[in-house]
Amino acid sequence: MQELRRRLGVWDAVVVGLGAMVGAGVFAVFAPAAEIAGSGLLVGLAIAAVVAYCNATSSARLAAVYPESGGTYVYGRERLGPFWGYLAGWAFVVGKTASCAAMALTVGAYLWPDHKNVVAVAAVVALTTLNYFGVQKAAWLTRIIVAVVLVLLAVVVIVSLTADDARYGRLELGREGAGGILQAAALMFFAFAGYARIATLGEEVRDPSRTIPRAVPLALGISLITYAAVAVALLVILGAERLGDSPDPLAEAVRVAGLAWLVPVVRVGAAIAALGSLLALILGVSRTTLAMARDRHLPSGLAAVHPKYHVPHRAELAVGAVVAIVAATTDLRGAIGFSSFGVLLYYAIANASAWTLQRSEGRPPRAVPVLGLVGCLGLAFALPWPSIVVGLGVLSLGAVAYRLRSTR
Repeated sequence: MQELRRRLGVWDAVVVGLGAMVGAGVFAVFAPAAEIAGSGLLVGLAIAAVVAYCNATSSARLAAVYPESGGTYVYGRERLGPFWGYLAGWAFVVGKTASCAAMALTVGAYLWPDHKNVVAVAAVVALTTLNYFGVQKAAWLTRIIVAVVLVLLAVVVIVSLTADDARYGRLELGREGAGGILQAAALMFFAFAGYARIATLGEEVRDPSRTIPRAVPLALGISLITYAAVAVALLVILGAERLGDSPDPLAEAVRVAGLAWLVPVVRVGAAIAALGSLLALILGVSRTTLAMARDRHLPSGLAAVHPKYHVPHRAELAVGAVVAIVAATTDLRGAIGFSSFGVLLYYAIANASAWTLQRSEGRPPRAVPVLGLVGCLGLAFALPWPSIVVGLGVLSLGAVAYRLRSTR
């Protein structure tokens, strides 16, 4: 079996995770979360962060034991049995395909709203081509994107918090119900799922037993600090109602702060962030596709590794083609809900797998996988019902396909 080349260090892996999380979280989920939960989105953010921490800890311990491409697909297969590994992989590939489409559409919405689908497809083609020629090049580009976006977000936060129209009383909780807060938490979990990219790169990082457990919490911690700062700034300058109604809340924030000249800069920064997220997402989905193809749960031809560039080139091309098609036909908020459902079930299986680890294998404290499992299932079924129904339907199709294949 051909193997991928181990090139990435700790900070390379952290940057890949940040590229997936920062773009998704800051520019895609705060508006729908505010629409549902008002200022209670801050509570939802905290809930999502706790669940993400449990998932990250479980994933990091498992990745150290199984340092190969595939993430929870591999962990579920090895710890719970082939079907659970397959179901995790199926949930990840399907859910993250929706995530890729959402990020591509975000690029289009900010750069050329009237032709967002065309721009989205072009972005998918460009980044798939980049990934084809090697993960190291992709990691360097992601590093640049993350640096630019973090600087831009720092400017937006400072401008918003110091503006004349800033009202800190807008941070007070209203009468948001628990259901709305949980639903907001489930949507915002979409923004924290980027650390999965680190685990799916297990076969491409140096010294994975040391690198992955260090990279995952670092990426998660940096993202949480960033999200909290931006969420507070947006609520202070816009208020929950205006934030919920805004299609481009960060651009709206600097406009309200009286710095209209910053609006184009924020729009370009949003597109750059979404591109970074899309880059990392395509990278992760293609690696899980590679692992499933190796086990013949997907066409075995997708398991090929390019002899020169040492990447799963056929898997990357296939993923890019599917994402391009979805990006031409999907709705951004619906894609976020569907993606969250699939990824939450994916991490539920990761936590169940971590529960089976022995102390000699670096088992996390027992409360971590239990809280992660309960949290993932609770948030998954707190999502809007269309996301739940469609998610269950797609997962059922995958389960039927697995059963038919096993029977044959």
